[in-house]
Amino acid sequence: MLIGIDPVISPELLDVLFRMGHGDEIVLADAFFPGNTFNSRVVRADGIRIPALLEGILALINLDSYVPQPLAMMAAAAGDTLDPEVEKSYRAVIDKRWPGTPPVERVERFAFYERTKKAYAVLMTGETVKYGNIILKKGVIPLGKV
Repeated sequence: MLIGIDPVISPELLDVLFRMGHGDEIVLADAFFPGNTFNSRVVRADGIRIPALLEGILALINLDSYVPQPLAMMAAAAGDTLDPEVEKSYRAVIDKRWPGTPPVERVERFAFYERTKKAYAVLMTGETVKYGNIILKKGVIPLGKV
């Protein structure tokens, strides 16, 4: 354990967050997501829900302020619906840590998979809500925050 680092942040996840450059993306994937199918750098966070991981991660990195939408979630498939409480629970954490973050971009399922292939890493979580995946784009550390 390290002082000031949330216990949901494993050593492997800490290493990934450290090595990511600005503009790199990390996919926080729900427990059902085919992470290993789409990316060779997969970190496990089994049993940990995404809001708790967002708390820990967003204490260590900021979101990219140079792009219109530094957050992306999967759009509902035709005939399916989204539970608005999922995004609401994520936004509560995001807005607490980084107020003023733009709205979440909704990405079609197969486009989301393509984006996952290009992501720096996939974090496999214990999240079980439908359409619970979210992509974070890492930003440049603001002056005075280092």
